[in-house]
Amino acid sequence: MVRGKKGEPREIIQGVYQVSGPDMTDMRDCASYLLDLGELILIDSGSGMAFDRVVQNIKTLGYKPGDITTVILTHCHFDHLGGAVKFREQFGSRLVMHEYDARIVKAGDQRLTAAFCFNTFLPPFSVDVTLKEDNEVLQVGDFEIVCLHTPGHTPGSISAYVDINGTRILFAQDIGAPLLEEFDCDPDGWLKSIEKLSALKADILCDGHSGAYQPDSRVRKYLRYCVNSQYRQGYLIDGYRQISLTEGIP
Repeated sequence: MVRGKKGEPREIIQGVYQVSGPDMTDMRDCASYLLDLGELILIDSGSGMAFDRVVQNIKTLGYKPGDITTVILTHCHFDHLGGAVKFREQFGSRLVMHEYDARIVKAGDQRLTAAFCFNTFLPPFSVDVTLKEDNEVLQVGDFEIVCLHTPGHTPGSISAYVDINGTRILFAQDIGAPLLEEFDCDPDGWLKSIEKLSALKADILCDGHSGAYQPDSRVRKYLRYCVNSQYRQGYLIDGYRQISLTEGIP
């Protein structure tokens, strides 16, 4: 059960919390998630426009932001990584990202980072760890965070999952976002990524904008919704490798 009043950090399950989002910190922020796995891990940083509020939310939960060892950046868009460098500068957190999107950020591409959509400039920066494989594991104490390359929304989009006490939590940021040509989205790659995520049979799915879905039946329903929505909007059309509106998602 998701706990927390509007504007306050929310507990998804014990040890997993949403600490930023449009109704929580700033309209330009994605939903970012704090994981307590014996050490603290942050999934996305938000835009940085309300960095102090994100930090305060972490403190409100009883944690020290300086204990965040790693910020996993799911993709290169400004609302997901604009605050990343601040976490590294202030708290020494390492930044992890797939190499394809890391190149976009390092080049300071204001279009592909979507910075121009927020009427701002994203200074180029490098990350500390670049992921290169389709499947890479970050070991955090007794836990494994599995990072999957799930392109489509961006070339280097990743999704991450971790099993906690028999519950599989999947962080699949922006999988429901429109596959816009201006951001070089790849509809066929996106479909393959959806199939990959469906096969994980996650118990909880944490999305970058619409929040957390649980139990597993709601996760499956949300994945079907994402596929349906792309077809309805015309981003998936006949000629792409078809899956039906429900096929392939149990």
